Amino acid sequence: MLGSDIGHPSSLDSITHIIQVALTPIFLLSGIASLLNVFSNRLARVADKVNHLAQALESAAPEEAARLAALLSYQRRRSLVLDAAVVLGALGGGATSSATLVLFLGALRNSTVASLLFILFGFAIVCTIAALAAFVTEMLMASRSLRAEVSIGRELAAGCRAHRSNEVR
Repeated sequence: MLGSDIGHPSSLDSITHIIQVALTPIFLLSGIASLLNVFSNRLARVADKVNHLAQALESAAPEEAARLAALLSYQRRRSLVLDAAVVLGALGGGATSSATLVLFLGALRNSTVASLLFILFGFAIVCTIAALAAFVTEMLMASRSLRAEVSIGRELAAGCRAHRSNEVR
């Protein structure tokens, strides 16, 4: 295919088409890279929260220590879900890159590699969908945790107000 007629217009069109087709998965790879960036930022926030909770646990009263331990356990589960999202996203990125490589190699060897390409690209899509599902799960867990913290804060604030009003009487 890439023989002596490389300057021939049909050969140039063929090479151009190969490059266009091979670049298509790169757009998916760019999206996956953006997702991995989001996942790593979320994981960093979980790590910061764990550090804060662990420091607070060192000097907490027994009742507070139990609550902080439960929060640490919850952050651990969040990190596991994020780990799954990162691994699935990375697998999707690897499969996308492999699909691109197969496109180039198949074009250069002038062979039919449709089944391998289908498997790799399909695997990339499945991993990306699974990574998004894991990310949505983690986001819902984070939202649930936030709502629980707000609820606890409201209860503590209400208790403080009630205590102060009893002291004034």
